[in-house]
Order: sequence, then structure tokens, then C-alpha cells
Amino acid sequence: MNQLKLLCNPAAGNGLALEVTKEAEAMLSARGIPYELLVSQSPGHATELARNAALSGAETVAAIGGDGTLLEVAQGLCDTKTALGIIPAGTGNDFIKTVNIPKDPAQALETMLQSPARPTDTVRINDRMFLNETGTGFDVMVLDYAAKAKKHVKGLLPYLYGVVRTIFHYKSVRLTLSVDGGEPEEKELLVLAAGNGRFIGGGIPIAPDAVPDDGLLDVVLVNKMNKLRMIGALGSLLKGKILSFKESTFLRARKLIIAGKGLRINTDGEIIPMDQAEIEIRPGSLLVHRP
Repeated sequence: MNQLKLLCNPAAGNGLALEVTKEAEAMLSARGIPYELLVSQSPGHATELARNAALSGAETVAAIGGDGTLLEVAQGLCDTKTALGIIPAGTGNDFIKTVNIPKDPAQALETMLQSPARPTDTVRINDRMFLNETGTGFDVMVLDYAAKAKKHVKGLLPYLYGVVRTIFHYKSVRLTLSVDGGEPEEKELLVLAAGNGRFIGGGIPIAPDAVPDDGLLDVVLVNKMNKLRMIGALGSLLKGKILSFKESTFLRARKLIIAGKGLRINTDGEIIPMDQAEIEIRPGSLLVHRP
């Protein structure tokens, strides 16, 4: 593999990315594979580094970090001929589960070296791009609580804590939804999730049938439930059975328009206030080394 760049976010995984980077460097050196190490210094810097690497003709930029780092690097490589490699070193690592990248960093590096760069879909929301999932409703409040819990516990536990807290405090969200240019419909929802990936929150299968290169958004809508029903549905959610809920509607689409006053939209873990969101699939716009 020629012109390989390792791009490390030293803050990812509470320092885990630094250890993983050293391991990756040792593996590459032992095999005589040339590479250049790039280190991001601040939010958004990884996007700049990745874009510059693509402009200089790099074949692959390997993101070493979590989903946030992965997104920043992908933003720099989208619509270029430079491929994204993934070496996970974060806490949630949700997107790797959809594209079958091993969680173990050494195995992930081996997968990157052995797997071709495959065209993979990305998603645009207004003037931003994302890789995995976006949505509004229940998940936004869950993330609020989970952010506080991450100071004390890791992995899936912060999200589960957020789910339990949200069950007792959540109110449904009112919005209008237009699908592929159709007439807007008013909705009162517990969950709206749309995207390219299957998992959120460290491994919860919110869109269990999503395919990352089919050119379509997987959209999951869940109507409001009472608290008792929400508690009963939690176990099934964790088992990937959200589509079997009587309150659920599933569809595939190329474009959604969501509108509502004071909406807060979760985009790959970042909560962004907006009154309207145009969400559109961008087929094959990113090359990713994956099995």
C-alpha cells in the first residue's frame, strides 16, 4: 500500500489512540511498509489534515480514534480518490460494526491492509456530512444524560444510563416529515432515526438492516409510547428488534426533510439545534477499506 498516512487523534479514547498508534507503527515498520504519521491538534484539524493528504496524492488515510475522529477524517476524504482506513481507538466505535471492521486495533490494521477500498455511501444533512446516523426525539435526550455518565463509566453503560433516565423524563417530539419529495406529514414521534449505519450508543441496533453501500437511507420511525411500554420495549431494542414494534414504521429513501420549531438533531453523536433538516444519501462518495 503506497502513500499511507496514519492520522491519530491523541485525545480519542482517553489516550488509547496514542497507544494504538504506537502499535500500528510497530506493525508497519516490521513489515517494511512506509507511512507518515499525522496528529490532529484540535477539533476539525483532522479534516484539514485528511484533505491536505488527499490533495497531495495519498492513497489511504487511516483514522486512529473513535467515531468522532472517523467522521472528521471522512469529511476530508469525501469525493476524493483517497481511501479511508479505520483503526478503532474510541469508546463507542459504532460505524465499524456496520462495515465489519474488527474492534481489535491490530486486526483492524490487518483488515485495512488486506481489504480493497470500496465505494461507501455518506449522508448530507443541510451543509454537513455524516457517516452513521442522524435523528431526533428520544435519542437526543439520551445523549444529554449519557454525556454526563461518560465521566464515570465507558462503553455501552453511559448510553444505557441515558436510556433509563430518559424513559422517566421524555416527551414526544412534534415535526413534519417529507420523504423523497412527497407532501409533508405531521408526526408525533418517540424516535426518528435515519442513516447509513446500524448502531448508535456503543452498539444499540437502531437500524438493524442498514447497508452502507445501497444508495438508500434506512429510516426508522417510532410513535410515542407510555412509560410502561417504553420499559417493556427496552430489552427488545437492545436485541435489534426495533422494527418489530407495533409502534414502528420502517422505510428506505434517498431524501428526507424534517421540520419543527426548536428541533435538536443528533448527527453522529453531536447534537445540533435546527428548525429544518434536509437529509440526503450520497451514494459511493467515500472510499473505505473494508471486507
